[in-house]
Formats: sequence, C-alpha cells, structure tokens
Amino acid sequence: MDDSNSVQQEKILDLKSLLKASTHTTILTGAGMSTESGIPDFRSRSGWWKNIDPLTVATVDALEHNYALFHDFYKMRLITLETTAPHEGHYTLSKWEEKNLINDIATQNVDGLHRTAGSNKIHELHGSIETFRCHTCHSRATKAQFLDKKACHQCNGKLRPNVVLFGETLPQAAWNKALLSIEKADLVIVIGTSLQVYPVNQLPFMTKGHTVLINKELSSTHHFELAIEGGAKQVLTRIDNVL
Repeated sequence: MDDSNSVQQEKILDLKSLLKASTHTTILTGAGMSTESGIPDFRSRSGWWKNIDPLTVATVDALEHNYALFHDFYKMRLITLETTAPHEGHYTLSKWEEKNLINDIATQNVDGLHRTAGSNKIHELHGSIETFRCHTCHSRATKAQFLDKKACHQCNGKLRPNVVLFGETLPQAAWNKALLSIEKADLVIVIGTSLQVYPVNQLPFMTKGHTVLINKELSSTHHFELAIEGGAKQVLTRIDNVL
C-alpha cells in the first residue's frame, strides 16, 4: 500500500469511528455523486453541451425567451437518464439508511438516483427532473407531454421539469427539512460537491457536529474536520467494507 492509499485508509477508519458513534448523521450530495453513473457534470467545461454553457440554458430567462433551446437541453438530460442507473455508492447509502447508520440525504442532484437505489429520506434541494408542471399556472404535466413539447392543457403555458432554475428560490419544504436534520446532526458527510452554489454551500456549516468531505478534488477543505480525496463510489465502498 503506497503512502496515499495508507493515508486514505486511515481517514476511512476515522470516518468509520465517527459513523459508529453518531446518533444522527446527515448526508449532503452533489454532482460528483452522479457523474460516476455517467451523468455529465454540467458545471465543468467537459460537460458543456452544444458548445453552450448550460448555466445560461438552465434559467428562467431561457425558459421564457428561448424555449426551443431550453426544451432541447432538458430533453437531452431526460433521455440520458433513461439509460442511467445508480452505482454502488448510491446503494451503499441506501443500505446505511436501512441499518440506521444515516438519517437523511439532502441532495443537489435532480436525477432521482438516490430514490432508485432505495433511499427514502431524501430532501431534493434543487427539485426533481422526474416530475413536470406548467411554468405559468403550475398545473401538473406528464413527462410525455413535456417531451412532445405540448402546451399546458389549462392555460397554454410552457411546460417544464420541477427543477430549480438559476434565478429561482429553492423549494422551502426540502430546505427546511435538510436544515433541521443538519442542525441536529452529530455528523454531516458532504459527498461529491465543491460547494460553489449558494445557499446549499452554507448547509454543512450550520451543524455543531463533525463535518467530513468526500470529493475527487480537495481544493478547499479548511472548514472540514476530515477530508477524503476520491470518487464517491470508491470511497463509500471502502468505508462500507470496514464497517
């Protein structure tokens, strides 16, 4: 075992101890949890789509003024999801929930992979791409209606997924539940996010408990007690093996 593996193993054993001792553990996941299932990270340059920055497509402005581009973008994401499955890391978290090792998962991801893997206590901070509504009157719509570019049957408005677009506020119920869980947590584990997006990047530091970061790249970790470098699937599997 080389030095880097040895250091990672020591940190994994430290996290095992924290998990065993915790009476309330909250998980916060980001894009790095999903990329290992083959979902592009739309915040990275390699994830850019049609040479267009998706951060300018996933907006209220695009929905209202360039619906064709908005629709193409989310149609592409939905089609990608049809052939996407959770990885071992998702199933590990589901197993930990079943064994009462963790209490809640707050996620920035909209893909529903945590739920597909069997997790139940999920707070979707950026909404869900699996359900749809009218942007104008909020009437419910189906996936088929959205994919077929139908107009709202109630008001003829534009249909959209129930995701949080740039320029919109987070769903209050999901935010409140995640915040409550984090405030009473003995342990908060952040997985696969660089914590660049406000206000979710504030959540890990609203706990009085221990804080742990698991991420492929450890750029800024001084706020965390423990930081483990590595992909979500690999690190979670290693932790599960020692539990």
